[in-house]
Amino acid sequence: MSTMLTKKDWSAQTRRALSATEIIARLATLEGWKLSGDGAAVAIEKTYTFANYYETISFVNAVAFIANAQDHHPDLSVHYNRCVVRFNTHDVGGISVTDFDCAAQVDALLAMPDPKAAP
Repeated sequence: MSTMLTKKDWSAQTRRALSATEIIARLATLEGWKLSGDGAAVAIEKTYTFANYYETISFVNAVAFIANAQDHHPDLSVHYNRCVVRFNTHDVGGISVTDFDCAAQVDALLAMPDPKAAP
């Protein structure tokens, strides 16, 4: 069984670069993600905006937790009130299913209800 707490072992799984058609179809299922770059540097990316630096860094730390558990690490561009998350799969020279799986997990971080909010 695989959970976010169990580190993925990619050595037993075959990954491949997705076709342009597959990428476009999967992008349609993720809100706010877009294509960036070209060739082997092509990636999917999304900018997350926050109220302040503390919230931004808290988000970055949560993304780092996911990246470590998935053994798939995005490029992060961290600013005072925003963070750009960029996924691609270097060993396939493009975008793989793993990138979309990780993107969905990062999106899920902000879909969690605020524990301070009234029920």
